[in-house]
Amino acid sequence: MQILQAGEHKMLYLELDTGIVGDICKQMGLECEIRESKRALMVQANAPGRQAPLLLFDARDPGNLGWFARCQFYVDGHTANVLQTPISIANQKDPSGYVLPNAIRLQINKELPPSFRLPGRQPVSEQVVYSVFYNFLTALLNTGVALCGGSIVRPLAGRGESNGPRG
Repeated sequence: MQILQAGEHKMLYLELDTGIVGDICKQMGLECEIRESKRALMVQANAPGRQAPLLLFDARDPGNLGWFARCQFYVDGHTANVLQTPISIANQKDPSGYVLPNAIRLQINKELPPSFRLPGRQPVSEQVVYSVFYNFLTALLNTGVALCGGSIVRPLAGRGESNGPRG
């Protein structure tokens, strides 16, 4: 990790290893394609053999209340940010525009403000981000991730699941 400074402005710069991110995906049984830019890692992950969709569900639907209580991660549907993490998500679509239920696009930001803190107020480091990424994928596969409001990201599981094209 580096601290970048331009005048009075500071940023934390994470030196994330694409090999470690790829290994985490493989450990979870996911196929992934990783692209790196100066500011982020973009990960397209899919679970080709999975029968059920990834567990990203609409927290507004009362039928999903039981899932909401078990969640460790919440996505702001207006920004697509996974709250209190440097991760944001997006749906993947097939050529017809239908949301793929077993695939997701993730972005891990490498530039963060120096005041950024993860849950429990712990400071950011590469090792902590790898751990959060692993736990997030575990939640998508096993316990569920709540999508709260907004329309940028579509839910993949739960009673309100809908894989139709966006209107």
